[in-house]
Amino acid sequence: MRYLRSLIFVGQMYLAMAVLAAVFTPFALVNRRFAYDAVHTYCRYVRWSAAWMVGIRSEVRGPVPQGEVIVASKHQSFLDIILIVSVLPRPKFIMKASLRFAPILGWYALRIGCVPVERGRRAEAIRQMMSGVMAGDAPAGQLVIYPQGTRVAPGAFVPYKSGTAVIYETTGQPCIPAATNVGLFWPRKGIMRKPGLAVVEFLPAIEPGLDRETFMARLECEVETASDTLMAEGGMTFDGLPDHRS
Repeated sequence: MRYLRSLIFVGQMYLAMAVLAAVFTPFALVNRRFAYDAVHTYCRYVRWSAAWMVGIRSEVRGPVPQGEVIVASKHQSFLDIILIVSVLPRPKFIMKASLRFAPILGWYALRIGCVPVERGRRAEAIRQMMSGVMAGDAPAGQLVIYPQGTRVAPGAFVPYKSGTAVIYETTGQPCIPAATNVGLFWPRKGIMRKPGLAVVEFLPAIEPGLDRETFMARLECEVETASDTLMAEGGMTFDGLPDHRS
């Protein structure tokens, strides 16, 4: 029964995306403000429908970032994107270049200023990131980046990449770390959804001015420690799992 409910939820989630795109796209073509209205409406709808259809309640903790800042977040599944976009006034992401071609999602991502980056050679990826971030026509807002570069399952570890530090140094903007436990309830792959309280937590800002090594060490420690706390709150135990943080 839980699998069937999850399947229905996933199906209606994508149907809602198509319906809202049909409503908002004519306006979003004319004025970017309507693209933000569309993504905010969709993400808030998904949060609402997840709560009563599959039992995933959601909560965003900490002061919501405003203005031009970098949000460096743990990434476990599509749900942390949903939570973050539902509350940020002007979200934009560093995203996989292939997502440009995703129906509906790709066009709206570009319309709100997301920066597509080809995976592969590290130096070229960083160059693409900085070119997109610093482009004169890029809309101001909150730049969301996933320092590990991919979705990471609860309990797994993927090293943090240097791209976040490059953006932090180059832009001179504060960095807001963000932790999450959403992968306990909404996995990075598959249909099954599990009931519980999914949380994204915005942590205190890391102000500009730190050297790269200090910044990366602090970012990783704060995000991983807070995410572990949230996952423990969600019922995860860590017995037998390696600790990769110093």
